[in-house]
Amino acid sequence: MLIVLPTLLPLIGAALTLVMGRSPRVQRAVTIVAITGAFVASCLLLYLTDRHGTYALHVGGWDARGTDNGPLGITLVVDQLSALMLVVSTIVLLCVVLYAVGQGIRDGTSEQPVSIFLPTYLALTAGVCNAFLAGDLFNLFVSFEVLLAASFVLLTLGASADRVRAGVSYVMVSMVSSLIFLAGIAFAYAATGTLNLAEMAIRLQDVPDGTRTALFAVLLVAFGIKAAVFPLSTWLPDSYPTAPAPVTAVFAGLLTKVGVYAIIRAHTLLFPGGSMDAVLLIAGLLTMLVGILGAIAQADIKRLLSFTLVSHIGYMIFGVALSSRFGLSGAIYYVAHHILVQTTLFLVVGLIERQAGSASLRRLGGLAASPLLAGLFLIPALNLGGIPPFSGFIGKVALIEAGTQDGSVLAWVLIAGSVVTSLLTLYVMARVWTKAFWRPRADAPEGDLADIGPSALVDEEGDIAFGDRADVGGMPVGMVVPTMIMVVAGVALTIWAGPIFDFASTAAGDLSDRGVYLSAVLGGPR
Repeated sequence: MLIVLPTLLPLIGAALTLVMGRSPRVQRAVTIVAITGAFVASCLLLYLTDRHGTYALHVGGWDARGTDNGPLGITLVVDQLSALMLVVSTIVLLCVVLYAVGQGIRDGTSEQPVSIFLPTYLALTAGVCNAFLAGDLFNLFVSFEVLLAASFVLLTLGASADRVRAGVSYVMVSMVSSLIFLAGIAFAYAATGTLNLAEMAIRLQDVPDGTRTALFAVLLVAFGIKAAVFPLSTWLPDSYPTAPAPVTAVFAGLLTKVGVYAIIRAHTLLFPGGSMDAVLLIAGLLTMLVGILGAIAQADIKRLLSFTLVSHIGYMIFGVALSSRFGLSGAIYYVAHHILVQTTLFLVVGLIERQAGSASLRRLGGLAASPLLAGLFLIPALNLGGIPPFSGFIGKVALIEAGTQDGSVLAWVLIAGSVVTSLLTLYVMARVWTKAFWRPRADAPEGDLADIGPSALVDEEGDIAFGDRADVGGMPVGMVVPTMIMVVAGVALTIWAGPIFDFASTAAGDLSDRGVYLSAVLGGPR
């Protein structure tokens, strides 16, 4: 029953918070308790999978129908990869909701749609957790749809023109992805007669190579859109920056990683053998370079970080496409690193907006006068840029070493691309630092202007003179403390890099040996 708790607790919490819409304190308490419970359950699952291996739960007790038939109904599976993703995700979800509560207590008014935010956020949490536990394609599809519905509501909170425009674009792209995924599910069922991932993995061995490759290509397109892999990533920089800071943070940290997780699972379990590795390597290279070049051209920090988000998805695809245990280890470690660091940076941007009245580099300057804010930005920025000894450096070195072990021409091209991307990322972060923190605000082209008010759930559009801003109370403790926790979590990934990378290596070994997963779900040696 422990397997269902990361999904079940947020769903129960969503129902309770929806009913208690007129009691904000009860809503906040239920939300924090539900996500904390999901985090504790995820930690226990991480411990159990590390000690005892993969677990599977056939919901409703429907087990195998016979020696040639897999389980009926819904199957939930947790292995070391999914357990690690659950732990990192629930840490992020908990810190972000604490950040949002801290922001809401300070900025909340009767006009803020607070009552719908927390139930929707819990639904998003349930969708994320269920995606990592799904043992069949249709359950994974349902998880994506829960994410789509919840994220559309969160993205358009406040119903400003920019948010609605971005939300419409986001939902249209997501619906296209869902339709492609649904078509892939239909093709998979037609080819194998099952949607259970373990049973499908066995039956796909008897499917002709051409059909199997075509099916993999359809699923890669669906997952690639959700993971923001180039050229399927153009929607992301226009959608994420318009949302409130907590929403942007959780979207940037988690939603694309659900797509990356799906790619890893499909590549290792359903379609091993590297039939699409060359395509993935090229896509990874272009994702790195196009994303970081887009970041260089941005003047708004949120858009800039959205492009770096796209760029660093390329590192994860690079590790997956190498089809080696060491490459997968590097990809898994880098996913955990990037979830924490990217989320932290977007939370810091929310603090910058409150402190300085804008996230535009054309208006910012002099933020180094706040040592706390400067430190909260500098540590994850250096981490994202891959400065040693941070986890970003460790992850990139692991991926580069995996590429050298591969030794192919394309792998060496990816290595060069990853080094260039890392240097350009460091340049982008240095640019933000010099303009927003070191430069006096008076030297900024629009330094005399600021937003009317801090961007909460309802976005107040318009500009005022910076000197005429109403006192917004600086940086509330309720926003600073969760951000500090996220910074510490990112540093912890560096301090305990050895044990964490060993865990990622073990997880990669289980992914490479499909028999572990198949035996847990179907029983017996495979």
